[in-house]
Parts: sequence; C-alpha cells; structure tokens
Amino acid sequence: MTNVPQSRAKIMTELRASLLSWYECHRRDLPWRRSRDPYAIWVSEIMLQQTRVAAVAERYSAFLKRFPSVRALAAAAEEDVLALWSGLGYYRRARMLHKAAQVVVSSPSGAMPETAEDLRALPGVGAYTSAAIASIAYGEPVSVVDGNVERVLCRLAGWNADRGHTRKVEQLAAQFLDKERPGEFNQALMELGATVCLPRNPQCLTCPIAQGCKTRGEHKTAARRRSLVREVAYALCLRRRGNSRDSGREEILLEQRPPTVTVMPRMWELPPLREALGKHVRLTVRHAIMNVNYVVRIRDVREDELGDMTAAGGERRWVPLTEAGAMALTGLARKVLKRVMSPSREPA
Repeated sequence: MTNVPQSRAKIMTELRASLLSWYECHRRDLPWRRSRDPYAIWVSEIMLQQTRVAAVAERYSAFLKRFPSVRALAAAAEEDVLALWSGLGYYRRARMLHKAAQVVVSSPSGAMPETAEDLRALPGVGAYTSAAIASIAYGEPVSVVDGNVERVLCRLAGWNADRGHTRKVEQLAAQFLDKERPGEFNQALMELGATVCLPRNPQCLTCPIAQGCKTRGEHKTAARRRSLVREVAYALCLRRRGNSRDSGREEILLEQRPPTVTVMPRMWELPPLREALGKHVRLTVRHAIMNVNYVVRIRDVREDELGDMTAAGGERRWVPLTEAGAMALTGLARKVLKRVMSPSREPA
C-alpha cells in the first residue's frame, strides 16, 4: 500500500484478515454467491440496487431460468423481461439490462466485458456495478463503494455521514481492499454493512473490525427522508366466459400505462378509479414506492360501470385471470392479484 505509514498498513492488514475470517463464517447463503458467472453476477447486482435482498432472492432464480445467458436475455422481448422483473420495482433497471445485453451480443466478441472499465461502458452499469462484477467474477483488484460500504468506512475513519466524503471514501476503499481476494473482500465489506454495521443500532459488539473503528457507531448519520402518504383507488373488473362452473374462463381487465409516462411505462395495472370511494371497497392494500406509502382501495366494478367510474388511460385488455401473472404487471397489480386469487389472506 503505497504512501500508507507502516503502522497503519499493519492495522489494515489485521482488519482485512478479521473481516475475511468473519465473512467466511457468517456470510448469508444467497443464490448469486454460488456462481462466478459474470452474467449471473451482473443480473444480481442490477436487481439488488435499491431492492431488499429477500425480494431479489425470490425473483433471481426464476429470471435466470428463463434467461440463462446474456444471449437469451438479448433475444427476449422487452415485455417478457419486464414480466419476470415485476415485483422488484425500478423497471428502468430491467430495460437497461435488456438493452445492455443486446449491446454485448452485438459486440465483436459477443461476450461479457472482463474489466471494470469496459463493463462501465454498458448501458445502466455505473462505477459500483462494474467494480462489483469485475472483482467478483474476474478477480480484478477494484474496490466497490455502495451505501453500506460508505457507512462502514465513514464510521471506521470517524467521518460524519452528512459531510461530503465521497472522494475520501473511495480512496480509503482502495487502500483497504485485499488485492489477493478482491471479490470476497468487497462482498465481506458489503455484508458487514448490511447485517452488522446497520444505519441505526449497529451491532458493534459482534463487529470483526471494531478494534480499528474510531466511532463504534457513535457518529452523526444522515437524516431519513420523511415518508409521504397518498391514497389511490383502482377498479377490479372480472367477467366470466362460458358457463358459471368454468372457473378457468374468468377474465380480468387490465390497462397498460402509456409509453410516454416517466413511471413504469408500458406496464400493466388495474384501471384507475376516478375517485377513491369509501363504499363497496373489496380490499385495502398498502404499497410503498421509494418514500411514498400508498393506501390503495380496490373496488369491484361491473363491466357496464367502467365508463362512468374509471378514468381514461392507456390500452385495455381482457386477460384470463390464470394468465395475468405472466404479464408485465406493476408491483401493486401483482400484489392485488395475489390477494384476489387467495382471498383468505389477511389485509396487508
């Protein structure tokens, strides 16, 4: 480590060893950690952006089963990609992943780039994602800095989180990196931030690098964004084709969001109601998007009531209820359909 005093270099060596030893014993068994396939790692890193690990674990395996290679993903229709992504949110990530796969297969090599610099040239791949893929899949000695890593390093160095320390954090991450085991080390540092060095109530007594930490979790943290609460309402319109005993012929009306909207374009949802009526509510669902908590009222609406009760929007389509789950649904629509098809569940 050039320009690092010997005493500090020794401390860093000890902290690295402690962190890697802890990771070997306490790492979570997550499906993307069982592979060194750069494509699979790329998919996991894009999915994990701003999304809970538990939610990604539910979708990751199904996505790779449907699109097992970068060529399979590139050849897929965008709507099929969005359908498998449904429930993870931030759908622009899926569109950029799909576009980037097409860039890869159309390149002269037709293969995934092998360096962080080349990976960063792909659509939707930034500094963090490129470094994560390059270090984990290819063993390139590049450090990663996500929110968890930044918090760990700020606490380690005694820097307040409300100050601009981006450049200093990047420099410290590069110095701290174990260049012999960069992929494991980067994952260990992220794991520490996700499970021990938490934003609130950090578990300092079980932290493997607490002996070198200047704050032990006692430092100023960035203020949480205030959550907003909004109420919206949607129509649940079902109709039956054939005789009344043929439950497989039940259809649901879905509406596609216009391609011009900035939020979830071309995704399918329930038709919005003109107003949030308090009467005749079939179910209430709570749904969060970023810092907005939605209270969603779902009302049964007959086919002949649609014109008066729903707002004009995008294209509408009658879809067999048993097939709706395979469409590119918004996360909210998917949540409502699960409740409709499992009516015994308690309200969310």
